[in-house]
Amino acid sequence: MSSDELYIDFFGFTERPFTLLPDPDFLFWSKPHRRAFSVLEYGMLTHAPITLVTGEVGAGKTTLVQKLLADVHDDVTIGLISNAQGNRGELLQWVLNALAVEADLSESYVTLFQRLQDFMIDEYALGRRVVLVIDEAQNLSIEGLEELRMLTNINANKDELLQLILVGQPELRQLVMRPQLRQFAQRISATYHIPAMDEATVAGYVKHRLTHAGGKGDEFDEGAIKRIAEKSGGVARLVNKLSDLGLLYAAAEKSPVVTANIIDEVIDDGLFVSALDITSEAAE
Repeated sequence: MSSDELYIDFFGFTERPFTLLPDPDFLFWSKPHRRAFSVLEYGMLTHAPITLVTGEVGAGKTTLVQKLLADVHDDVTIGLISNAQGNRGELLQWVLNALAVEADLSESYVTLFQRLQDFMIDEYALGRRVVLVIDEAQNLSIEGLEELRMLTNINANKDELLQLILVGQPELRQLVMRPQLRQFAQRISATYHIPAMDEATVAGYVKHRLTHAGGKGDEFDEGAIKRIAEKSGGVARLVNKLSDLGLLYAAAEKSPVVTANIIDEVIDDGLFVSALDITSEAAE
């Protein structure tokens, strides 16, 4: 029996409550997440040229994107790009691949651009909209973002044929505010930044995931929640990591509740390193 199975059986869960992989089924609708999702939907419904959502690493951005994709109507053609990098020509190849446009990638840039334009015009003629979602968009260069802006200029009968949804870390907001990207920033119709969770939100988040996995929701006491909120900085992915280890330690000790002392033991044993620790060490 694995350690994961041990604590699942001990607490009576149907599955692990705190995994690191994005899972829309576990989505916790905090106020910021509801607002972020509303902005994404607003961008889709209003045909916004560019919609921008940012948040810290592990804030739940990718989970929101997956939820958005799951709810897309049949009249929308979606292309998803994750971790796109490269120069001007390579980004166009990423776009063609994401939209499943058949093309010989050894062809000239002009030919590939024409293939993309023809595809979008054909989709428009069929009454379909084309939406390109770019996750981890902070990895794009200034040249790449400017190329994306140029793609949004493709139109038919005065209607824009491509919408962009960019999701990324906080530095993406700083990037698009650079003077070189003034025209890009002017095309952003909707934007939202997901802040870190406060202690009360962390408590609700932990309870939500526990009950969703078949638990009672009270497997962590107030002291444990406080320590998790402090050490994680309110970042969902770090909350998951520390909570998962807390359950493991509690099961090993046959404790029905994860306490602050158990969380401290996880931390003292060096099993949890947060971004806050790394930042602190770098400053010393």
